[in-house]
Amino acid sequence: MTTCADIDWSLYSPRVRATLLFVRRDGRLLLIRKKRGFGVGKVNGPGGKIAPGETPMEAAVREVEEEVGVTPTGVRARGTLSFVFVDGLTLHVAVFTATGCVGEPTESDEALPFWCDEAALPYDEMWADDRVWLPALLAGADVDLRAVFDGDTLLDHALTVSRGAPWPD
Repeated sequence: MTTCADIDWSLYSPRVRATLLFVRRDGRLLLIRKKRGFGVGKVNGPGGKIAPGETPMEAAVREVEEEVGVTPTGVRARGTLSFVFVDGLTLHVAVFTATGCVGEPTESDEALPFWCDEAALPYDEMWADDRVWLPALLAGADVDLRAVFDGDTLLDHALTVSRGAPWPD
């Protein structure tokens, strides 16, 4: 399986369910550098696995609080990311945005948080798919991505965008 067409997505059953939540404030995004676990060393939005009994939104808020010590406000579901890795890992990510947060980000054992200007996102330090769907999300679209990876290498992707509510400036 090296292309999205190789996968019967009607049978897709992810082994891992997780979240990402992007907080926006004054033209900047709250990002993290992962210090451990899946994606260690990469830059991304805060997020993590959905615990049994949690909704994706509850998990997204909890993960932001645990990883960076802030409580996101104005949280809204914005899409999904479905990944298949050639080593067998399947991962489904619910994507959320927030219009702000309560508190100031602080480092944890999982993440080093930082604010980044949206016009200067460090895509070279992020997962390769981020440059495919994140610009659409920042422009106000809701996203649905399907992607195939071999380790860190993006082999193929299919992106569907739909008109979402724009983020307030």
